[in-house]
Amino acid sequence: MLPSCVRAVSKKSIFPKKSLGSIFAKNNFATEATFETKPYRLHKLEESPSTTVTLNKEDALKYYIQMHTIRRLETSAGNLYKEKIIRGFCHLYSGQEAVAVGITAALRPHDGVITAYRAHGWTYLMGVPPIGVLAELCGRKEGCAKGKGGSMHMYTKNFYGGNGIVGAQIPLGVGIALAAQYKGTDGVCIALYGDGAANQGQVFEVYNMAKLWNIPCIFVCENNGYGMGTSAERAAASTSYYSRGDYVPGIWVDGMDILAVRECFKYAVNYAASGKGPLVIEAATYRYSGHSMSDPGTSYRTRDEIQEVRQTRDPITSFKEKIIQSNLVTPEEIKKIDGEIRTEIDEATKQAKADKEIGLDELSADIYSLNLEPKIRNVDPFSELVHKRLGPAVNA
Repeated sequence: MLPSCVRAVSKKSIFPKKSLGSIFAKNNFATEATFETKPYRLHKLEESPSTTVTLNKEDALKYYIQMHTIRRLETSAGNLYKEKIIRGFCHLYSGQEAVAVGITAALRPHDGVITAYRAHGWTYLMGVPPIGVLAELCGRKEGCAKGKGGSMHMYTKNFYGGNGIVGAQIPLGVGIALAAQYKGTDGVCIALYGDGAANQGQVFEVYNMAKLWNIPCIFVCENNGYGMGTSAERAAASTSYYSRGDYVPGIWVDGMDILAVRECFKYAVNYAASGKGPLVIEAATYRYSGHSMSDPGTSYRTRDEIQEVRQTRDPITSFKEKIIQSNLVTPEEIKKIDGEIRTEIDEATKQAKADKEIGLDELSADIYSLNLEPKIRNVDPFSELVHKRLGPAVNA
């Protein structure tokens, strides 16, 4: 049976659990392996996360499944956009999978996450099945927000989006962490942003607030090298994002290595949860697609650069090679998993395309989770507009 730690596979998922159970049971080779990661760079810290990482077979398969599923999800999303089934904005995460999967591996059930608009993979990892992500992208009722949010506004338990305003999720993340501190839960909040958003003034404002009150917020700059058509070097006087918290300690981690990310965030979660306050972590990663679907991604970087990263640093390929060479898994097991993931995403894509949109009567619903008013002004587009003090309004 598929272990409960694979959080993102729901009961509705068509991912074949029995076949995976047999995979976990096949223990013909190593059950555990040890790897060395790149050294971390530290800012105002004396102790580093461990560069010696131990990985067991069960986790190796779980991480590979999660990263490969995100890659397939994003490939499907890109195709649906080209078919004009997905409209509006669409920002793909392909190439950055190791950051999200590595962080998730270190989180506890009561920790929170908030990110920017490159959120599809995060939504899946935080518990929404592939159909919930793809249907939301297509604006259909099976989506995690009933199709009302789309690409940039996906939510689930302990996951606060998907936020469209550049950098605005960082103050919100500090607020989520402050709530955990206030409630005394020892929970932390992961607040993610890109190198393009790292120069926003509000980011520096909440560095100050978080450190002043030792709020358990872990700021994560996903440095994929480019903002909207602009390289990090052209946009920032200092590209050492992990040190830009000044008085907030920081860590640089290789964001293309899931094991390095996992160890880094085990350390970070323990640090923040123990009352030591915030951290700024820079995860050095790379995105294969453009900034969004309207950006071909090749006017400010070369195709050769993208191809070189794919061939030498791809987070999924390099992880697959590691776990095969260490005898944790066999090529046959990987091939079987690849086929099952492909089938699941293909079926979820067909289901999302065939799904219906919500009715007009639901368009303006879900404004409040708890309605404390007997009547809300203009609660739906079919009722007469009511002014709270003056009574029914005259249509003008």
